[in-house]
Amino acid sequence: MAIRVAELGHSVAIVDKSARAFRRLPTEWPGIKVVGSGFDRDALDAAGAPKASALAAVTSGDNSNILTARIARENYDVPRVVARIYDPRRAEIYQRLGIPTVATVSWTIDRVLQRMLPEAIAPEWTDPTGRLMLLEELLPDSWAGQQVRALVDRGKGRLVAVSRAGEPRLDVASLLGQEGDVLHIAVMKDDLAELARQLGHLARVRDLESARGETE
Repeated sequence: MAIRVAELGHSVAIVDKSARAFRRLPTEWPGIKVVGSGFDRDALDAAGAPKASALAAVTSGDNSNILTARIARENYDVPRVVARIYDPRRAEIYQRLGIPTVATVSWTIDRVLQRMLPEAIAPEWTDPTGRLMLLEELLPDSWAGQQVRALVDRGKGRLVAVSRAGEPRLDVASLLGQEGDVLHIAVMKDDLAELARQLGHLARVRDLESARGETE
């Protein structure tokens, strides 16, 4: 995952309690490597947490992951955090704390990156034609307090549901957005760039429009 993030042009730091883990990185990997625990303040400081824009806690321990995520959110004001969770019974609790989680049964690099990087747009479902997609997107901060369906539906996307504090909701007609809401949006593939523009994913807009130009 660190390699993928670096390839996307982001600066990356890894904290691992075992220095041997860094052997998996390529020799020319440009990021920071810190030996320590993800919930240790000294290790987080060395990794650049005070200036971080996103953090993923993906160790093999639920307690370590949620503690790291909470410290990143509450002490360092990291805007986008995600925690890998093995025990699905805990996931709802963590969602209520405002920390997105990815259960180990569905854990993939793409799902974690989707929650870490604001420009990442990856479909949760695609119809057999490949044209209709269902996306899962975090509510943009600027949309909090506004009528979410009106904001999404003014373009080509359609808001299908909202997950709030781990609870799915279909009563989206007049629902006002809250921080931490996850939007479930149906959109046609050809309209992804417009949706990305609505959500503020400007880098993603450039990528989508560039890809469309090459196809044409």
